[in-house]
Amino acid sequence: MIFTEELNRRRTFGIISHPDAGKTTLTEKLLLFGGAINEAGAVKNNKIKKGATSDFMEIERQRGISVATSVLAFEYKGIKINILDTPGHKDFAEDTFRTLTAVDSVIVVLDVAKGVEEQTEKLVKVCRMRKIPIIVFINKLDREGKDAFDLLDEVEQKLGLTVTPLSFPIGMGYDFKGIYNIWDKKLNLFDGDVKQTISKGIEFTDISNPKLDEIVGNKHANDLREELELVTEVYPKFDKKKYLKGDLQPVFFGSALNNFGVKELLDCFIDIAPIPQAKMADNRLIESNENKMTGFVFKIHANMDPKHRDRLAFVKIVSGTFKRNTNYLHVRLNKKMKFSSPNAFFAEKKEIVDESFPGDIVGLHDTGNFKIGDTLTEGEILNFKGIPSFSPEHFRYINNADPMKSKQLAKGIDQLMDEGVAQLFILNLNGRKVIGTVGALQFEVIQYRLEHEYGAKCSYENLNMHKVCWVEPEDPKNNDFKEFSRVKQRYLAKDKDEQLVFLADSDFTIQMTQSKYPSVKLHFTSEFS
Repeated sequence: MIFTEELNRRRTFGIISHPDAGKTTLTEKLLLFGGAINEAGAVKNNKIKKGATSDFMEIERQRGISVATSVLAFEYKGIKINILDTPGHKDFAEDTFRTLTAVDSVIVVLDVAKGVEEQTEKLVKVCRMRKIPIIVFINKLDREGKDAFDLLDEVEQKLGLTVTPLSFPIGMGYDFKGIYNIWDKKLNLFDGDVKQTISKGIEFTDISNPKLDEIVGNKHANDLREELELVTEVYPKFDKKKYLKGDLQPVFFGSALNNFGVKELLDCFIDIAPIPQAKMADNRLIESNENKMTGFVFKIHANMDPKHRDRLAFVKIVSGTFKRNTNYLHVRLNKKMKFSSPNAFFAEKKEIVDESFPGDIVGLHDTGNFKIGDTLTEGEILNFKGIPSFSPEHFRYINNADPMKSKQLAKGIDQLMDEGVAQLFILNLNGRKVIGTVGALQFEVIQYRLEHEYGAKCSYENLNMHKVCWVEPEDPKNNDFKEFSRVKQRYLAKDKDEQLVFLADSDFTIQMTQSKYPSVKLHFTSEFS
């Protein structure tokens, strides 16, 4: 009975957006409403004055952007909420795509002035493919921006969503008066001077009531009545079943920086968001209410606490109860392991937990046993599907800039590659190390973290490559493969798992290679077996 109760009170979701739409600010304010923090770190002009709670890596505080997914948990009205705040910057999209395998629903944040941006389109496409329930939050209403109906049209056209507004703005920018909460039938008035407090909603079930004119003025009252009439005519009525299937997306308006519209979003979210969902493994569907524990690693993070040089594997519990000091099977290694200090998260604060339930994210101290995508079970042999590994698009040679710190550099590169920050390839011909990343900004992050977390310095040399292909010969002994290995030896390397890769300088080279050596298959992800 306790297990069912715990399962039903969990909500695990990710927040996604284009950089600068206010995603980290929204995360902060959700924590503020949940009573998890007392004061929000003000994120202004892309410089973080007081470090935002969810941006705990030093480089994130300096750059004012999120470069790693952080996990935050808090309780609100008896519901246990797990938030995964993801990086918005396209160079860190790989981390975000992996995180989307660990959430049951998402909140998409849009900037009222910029509308739908490129990175948002890509991320929403992944969510739609996986049928993840989506709520849209249109942010920064205290600034001048696009008309509410124009924005709703843009969301429908560019993101391919079917929207239904559950709140609606009264005015915008300098003329912003507040929000009418359609979901709760309440009026929330905006006071730009009170940024750190929570606005109280006024019960307002009948908007034809003349009292509305007294509160917001005749023009705003009449505009709101007309707009709400249009909303009911044009947009479908909210249907929870359709939302949970990924066929209908509710929209909220607000200003996260000013604590406005966030409580309405949170109150509705805990009512409608899905409890932990079933997940497909390679051989069957795992239901969240099964008794036996299953979970998978979707992220690895080294040096969360630079003082202790610790390395944590983030595990999403899919089914059953995860218990401290209990033996679980690490499926890939076929090895039993037990964990004496599993952690629950609150940004960089961690606490040891005795039990975790489906939907929870647990941090396990790792000495190098885990890779992204690894599965833990109570004995069943299974692997969860859909944890992507991308072929890098940017390549550089990495050189040691301080010969006295070779050991530290090797260890740092090793650990950062395990995190999935980038991929390492060692050339067969001369043993030179090549780093491949999905985004160019990753090189800066690697350099910064090697120096500040491992005391090692590196420099880069450009390498003009187009793509990495993992090589699968039909028969390593046949002449086709021998010829391929001889002709292409300058471009062959091994990845971190000793798999053979071919570094191609163009799409044309890939096509020519495939037609010339038909028995040698080339793959764009490492998981082709």
